[in-house]
Amino acid sequence: MALPTPNLDDRRFQQFVDDAKRHIQRRGSEWTDHNVSDPGVTLIEAVAHMVDQLVYRLNRVPDKSYLAFLDLLGVRLFPPAAARVPVTFWLSAPQPEPVTLPVGTEVATERTETEEAVVFTTDRDVVVPPCSLERVLVQHAGQPAVDRTNDVLGDGDVPVFAEPPQPGDALLLGLSAAVPGAVVVLRLESRVDGVGVDPRKPPLRWEAWTADGWVGCEVDDDTTGGLNRTGEVVLHVPDGHARSEVGGHDAGWLRCRAVNPAVGQPFYGTSPTVRGGAAFTIGATGRAVHAQAVRDEPLGESAGVPGQRVRLTRAPVVAGDPALLVQVSAGDGWDDWRVVPDFSRSGPDDRHVVLDAATGEVAFGPAVRESDGTLRHYGAVPVAGATIRARFYRAGGGRAGNVARGAVRVLRSSIPYVARVENREGATGGVDGETVAEAKVRAPVTLRAQDRAVTVRDYEELARQAAPEAARIACLGVDPAEGGQNAVRLLVVPQAVADRGGRLRFEQLIPGDDLLGRITRHLDERRPLGTRLSIGPPFYQGVSVAATVRVQRARGRREEVRAAALDAIHRYLDPLTGGADGRGWPFGRPLRAGEIFAALQRVPGVDLVDEVLLSPADPLTGRRGEPGDRIDLSPAALFFSFEHSVRVDD
Repeated sequence: MALPTPNLDDRRFQQFVDDAKRHIQRRGSEWTDHNVSDPGVTLIEAVAHMVDQLVYRLNRVPDKSYLAFLDLLGVRLFPPAAARVPVTFWLSAPQPEPVTLPVGTEVATERTETEEAVVFTTDRDVVVPPCSLERVLVQHAGQPAVDRTNDVLGDGDVPVFAEPPQPGDALLLGLSAAVPGAVVVLRLESRVDGVGVDPRKPPLRWEAWTADGWVGCEVDDDTTGGLNRTGEVVLHVPDGHARSEVGGHDAGWLRCRAVNPAVGQPFYGTSPTVRGGAAFTIGATGRAVHAQAVRDEPLGESAGVPGQRVRLTRAPVVAGDPALLVQVSAGDGWDDWRVVPDFSRSGPDDRHVVLDAATGEVAFGPAVRESDGTLRHYGAVPVAGATIRARFYRAGGGRAGNVARGAVRVLRSSIPYVARVENREGATGGVDGETVAEAKVRAPVTLRAQDRAVTVRDYEELARQAAPEAARIACLGVDPAEGGQNAVRLLVVPQAVADRGGRLRFEQLIPGDDLLGRITRHLDERRPLGTRLSIGPPFYQGVSVAATVRVQRARGRREEVRAAALDAIHRYLDPLTGGADGRGWPFGRPLRAGEIFAALQRVPGVDLVDEVLLSPADPLTGRRGEPGDRIDLSPAALFFSFEHSVRVDD
C-alpha cells in the first residue's frame, strides 16, 4: 500500500468561521450580531475562505515531497504498452511476382459516429510469395512416401490413403517455394470415394514442414468435404515454413494427414481419390502494432551545452528496437545517437540520449562536477547550432488497441493488388500507462526488492515489469516433494479479447512463447542461485453448467432470458474478469452450485432458479465428468467455461 500522508491541519471553512465567532464572544461581548448579513461576519467568512485554501495547499506538501523523493530515486512512470495483432492481407488475384507490403503499412478499424478509428502499423515487411504445385506424394502409415506426381497431374485417380484407410496415412504436396506466413489455396479435383466421414468435420489435419518439424496449419475454408469432391482448401501457413527434402524431392512441403476422429465422429470407410491439383498464394499474414509511425520530425537546434532536453510532438513512444532513432546534423550528413537507459556508463564521446517514453522527452548527457573540481561529461554534447531530428519512432499504445477479431477491416495505405485486410485474432497486449497513484504503490515494493526476486511479491512485481501486458500473474511456492527444493512456480494468464458475445476460446488463454520468454529472461537474471523457476499457464479446469430457470411474467422473452442467463454464467466464471469482485476467478477457489444460483437469480426476467448442476469437463477433448454441486480446484488452477446449457420453463 502507499505510505500514509499526515493531515497537517484538518480544519475547514466552517470551523474557521465558528472559531472566529467564539473569539468574538470572549473578546468583544458588545458585538452581538453574528448573522451572515453583518459586514464583520462577511469579512470573517472571506478570511476563512482564504485560510481554507492555504490549509489545502499545506496538506499537499507531504504528497509533493513524497513524489519529489521518488523522482530523486529515479522512479519513472511506465509508458503504455501497445497492442499487437496478426493481420491478413488478401490479394485480389494470384500474382506471378512477390507482392511486398512495406513496414509501416497502416490498417485500421472502421470509424463510427461515436468512436475514432484505431490505427495499426506493420512492424516488418510482409511478403506474399508466388508458388505452384510441383510434387504429389502418398505416404501410408509407417511406410516411405511414394511419388504420384505424374498420375495426379495427369489423368489418373490416385487414392490418397491406404485401403482400408488408417490414421497416419498422408497426402504430401510439394510447393515450388517456401511460403512462410502466406495464405495458400490448394485446388483439388476429387470424386466421392472417401465415404463414411462427416464432410463438415473430416478426421484430417493439415500441416506444413518447418525447422521444428511438422506444424499444424489453420484451415480457413475447405470446400472439398474432406477430399471427397472437387473444391479448394485455403490454408494459413505458419511463419517457419521452409524447404526440405522428402522422398528425394526438395520442395516446400504441405501434407494432409488422417487422424483419429473426434468422439462420436466416423472415420473413412474407403480412401478418397485425387485426379488433379494446383496451388497458389492469395495472401499473407503479418503482425501490426497499435501505433502510428513518425519519420523525420525536427526537434530544434542544439544549444551546445550539456543536459539539453527536447520533446517529441507525439507521445507516448511505443517500445521497439530501437524505440527512437535520433540524428544530429554533421556537415553534409547525419550522425546517429543511440538511446540508452541511463548515462551511468556513458563517456564524453558517446553519442547517447535518454528517452522518457511516457512523455516523449529526449535528454542529452549532463556534465557533473567531481569532488576534485573537474567537470565530467556523461555523453557527448552536440555542436551548437546543429539540427536535431527524430528519424523514426512510433507513437501510440493503450488499452484502446485491444480490438476484437474481425474489427480491423480498413487498409489505410495504398498497396497494389491488395483487395482487403482482416484480423483473424483479437489484438492483445494493450495496457494504459501507469498513473501517479499506481507508481506510489509500486515504489516501496521496488525499493525493497532492489531488482532481486526473493519473496512471492518480488517475483510477481518483477514479472509485471517484464510483461505489463499480461492480464494476471501469480507466484506459488511448490511442494518440495513435487518440485524439489527451492522451486518456484509463476502462473501467467495473457490478455484476451472475447469474441462477439463475450466468449473466450481456450487457445486465447495460453501465453505465447514470446511473452513467457521475456519473463523468463528477466527473472533469470534476478532470482537467487539455486532457485528452480517454472513459468507457464495455470491449469484450466473446464466446467459445464446445466441450469433450469423459470419465467412467469416474460413468456415472450424466453430466448432473451436464456441468452442473458448464459452470459451471466460465462461472465461469473471468466478467468480474466469473473469472480465476485470482477477481477478474475481466484486461483484455486472451488465453485459451488449456490454461486450460480445467485448469479442466475440476478438475471432480469428470471423468477426462479430450479436446478443447477456442475460437471467438470476437459476443454481439449470435450469429455465431461459426473455432475454435482461442487467442483474443487488445485491452487494453480482456474475455471474455463465449456458448453453451458440453460433451460427456460414457464
